[in-house]
Amino acid sequence: MLGLLDHDVGLLDHGVGPLDHDVGPLDHDVGLLDHDVGLLDHDLPFAGLTGKEDAANNYARGHCTIGKEYADSVLDLVRKLSDNCSGLQGFLIFHNFAGGTGSGFASLLMERLSVDYGKKSKMEFAVYPAPQVSTSVVEPYNSILTTHTTLEHSDCAFMVDNEAIYDICKRNLDIESPSYINLNRIISQIVSSITASLRFDEALNVDLNEFQTNLVPYPRIHFPLATYAPIISAEKAYNEQLGVGEITTACFEPQNQMVKCDPRNGKYMAVCLLYRGDVVPKDVNKAIGTIKTKRLIQFVDWCPTVFKVGINYQPPTVIPGGVLAKVQRAVCMLSNTTAIAEAWARLDHKFDLMYARRAFVHWQSEGRVSCLDIPPPNTTGSQRDGWHVYTFRPLILQAVRGTGVMFTHSAP
Repeated sequence: MLGLLDHDVGLLDHGVGPLDHDVGPLDHDVGLLDHDVGLLDHDLPFAGLTGKEDAANNYARGHCTIGKEYADSVLDLVRKLSDNCSGLQGFLIFHNFAGGTGSGFASLLMERLSVDYGKKSKMEFAVYPAPQVSTSVVEPYNSILTTHTTLEHSDCAFMVDNEAIYDICKRNLDIESPSYINLNRIISQIVSSITASLRFDEALNVDLNEFQTNLVPYPRIHFPLATYAPIISAEKAYNEQLGVGEITTACFEPQNQMVKCDPRNGKYMAVCLLYRGDVVPKDVNKAIGTIKTKRLIQFVDWCPTVFKVGINYQPPTVIPGGVLAKVQRAVCMLSNTTAIAEAWARLDHKFDLMYARRAFVHWQSEGRVSCLDIPPPNTTGSQRDGWHVYTFRPLILQAVRGTGVMFTHSAP
C-alpha cells in the first residue's frame, strides 16, 4: 500500500488528516488496483478496483490473461481521474517488481498509457525484491520481464530496494523486525520530496518534466538512485538536528541509499538535490562546494559536474505516532550513477541460477507462449539461449548497446 501511505503524507503536508473521508467523489487523483480482492477490501476514499482472482505471483497472468480482463476498466478509471485534473502533467506508478499484478499488469498498464497519453510523463516507483521479505521464488523472472517490457514506456524509474530500507530501519531506527509499514513510510518521504515542488509554490522548485530532463541522459538509462537524509528515530531527534552540510554529505554515503550498491565503484551522470525545510541557498552552495573540493564523487567525462538543486521551504511531515522523527530540514538526492548496474547484476545472477535448470519456466509459458514468447520445453539449447539473451540479459546492458555508452563497465 505504498501509494496509500504516500497519499497520507501528502495530506499531512497540506494540513489535512490522513484518510479524511470528508471529500466528494473522485476528489482524489489516486487510483488503487489489485487483482486480489482482500488487499483493497477497506473503506477508503479512493477510486479503486479489485479483481475476483489474483495473479498468483505470475507475470504472465498479470500481463496476458487476468490483467487484460481489467485493462479497459482501469483505463476508464484513469480517464475519469485525469478529467478531474486541471493540468495533468503525468502519472506516478507505484508497483512491485516481484508480484504478478505489480510486474505483469503494471507493464500492461504502462503500455496502454503510452498509447492513450503518449506525451504525458510516466514515472515509476518500483520496489526491488529482497531476500528478507521475499514472497515468491519466481521474483527474478517477474522482475526482469516487467523491466524489459516497461523499458520503452517509462520516462524515469526510481527503484527502491527492500533490503536496503530493511537495513536502514534496523540501523537508524532501531527496529528489530521492520514491517512493510516501516519500509513504506521511509519511501513515502522520498515521494513526498519529489512531488513537493508540484504541490507548493516556493523558490528554486522543479517540476515533473524536469526530472527526466536533468536525470536521464539517454532514454533507456532512466534508473536514478534515491537517497534520503536524515532518517532518525523520534527518540534521537532532540540530540541530532543536523545542518545542511551534514545531511548533504550523508546522501553520498552508501548506507543511506534506497538501493544496495556502492557509488564509489561507479561514476555519476547527473545529481539532483531536493531540500525541504529550514534551508537557504547559501548553505546549499557551501555544502556542494565541500563535496567538490573533497572530491567525494566522480562524474563521467562526457557530463559536466553540475548539481540540480530544488528548495522547498515547507518542512518534511511524518505520520503521527510513527518511528520517524520530525526534523527541521531534510534532503532527497536523486542521482543517475553507473553503480546501479550492481543491482541489475544481482537480479540477473538470481535469474541465471533458476533459468539454467529451466526451473519454474512452465509457470510463465504454459498456455501463454503467444504472449510471452517463452520457448517450449522441446526447444533446442541454442534456441533457448538466444531467447534468454534477448529477453533476460540485464537491462543496463541493453541500454549500453542501444546508445553506445559504456555504462556497466565504467571505472571510478
